[in-house]
Amino acid sequence: MIRRHFLAGVAVVGAALGTSVSAQEAEEFTIGVAIPSATHGFMGGLNFHAQDTIARLEKTYPQLTFVLATAGNAGKMVNDIEDMVATRDIDALVVLPFESEPLTSPVQAVKEAGIWVTVVDRGLSVPGIENLYVSGDNPGFGRTAGEYFKENLESGSKIVVLRGIPTTLDNERVDAFTAAIDGSGIEVLDMQFGNWNRDDAFNVMQDFLSKYPEIDAVWAADDDMAVGAMEAIAQAGRTEEMWIMGGAGMKEIIKRIMDKDPQLPANVTYPPAQISTAIELTALGLVSSTPVSGRFIIGSQLVTPENAEQFYFPDSPF
Repeated sequence: MIRRHFLAGVAVVGAALGTSVSAQEAEEFTIGVAIPSATHGFMGGLNFHAQDTIARLEKTYPQLTFVLATAGNAGKMVNDIEDMVATRDIDALVVLPFESEPLTSPVQAVKEAGIWVTVVDRGLSVPGIENLYVSGDNPGFGRTAGEYFKENLESGSKIVVLRGIPTTLDNERVDAFTAAIDGSGIEVLDMQFGNWNRDDAFNVMQDFLSKYPEIDAVWAADDDMAVGAMEAIAQAGRTEEMWIMGGAGMKEIIKRIMDKDPQLPANVTYPPAQISTAIELTALGLVSSTPVSGRFIIGSQLVTPENAEQFYFPDSPF
């Protein structure tokens, strides 16, 4: 039976968070939350915010029950979701797909079963399956980085790119970055997947360094990959040759930008706390008549030494 407690067709607005929730307080609901394991810094922060939000909402709304599952691969995530549907009778699913393609059909099956679906961060391969999409601004993330490269590198400069995991969001970032540097004369020597992983990025960067005697800058597109790439660069003794830009605002990276480290001149924000937004809006749709369907996009901002202090949170897990 179609779940009847969500209103469709209206884009999410921030004011919705203040809506009264008295109308349906007596009815009980179960929300499944499926996210990747904390395999790197960003996901560590995202797991922290998911757990913190669930604990807070369970105290605020006793009628809500949450089922949280973390997965280290796409296969386990599919199994987790199928189990939520089969054994926990979930009313809504909040999912950050481990990868886009393998999760598309399973999540579509959840939607077809009449369960509300909120997709976070990494879109599915087929658009429009989800009721609500919450994400950072992936095209803006790539565009902001590309514009910085274009403004701070001369024509003829040579760069390498470390991509994330094959997902729609990675495609959006890379496409926007490529469009932003178009016509600048910047030469992209190579692009390889670093899987948003320090060790993988270290290996990819080692390969780049062995193949290319001249590299002026690196777009790592993620702070964990930036850390791995910097280690490879340091071991090769080429630290002074190139600068690097990651992304997402890891506190260690932001601190080095604050301190004007020439190897890390800038960063682009992409908050792991977006999972909190997704869970809260999904919960709000169940316990109230607030319309929460549509798209909620959290804008990316350029971080430089001039404004880095605004983005430095030393007590953050990321």
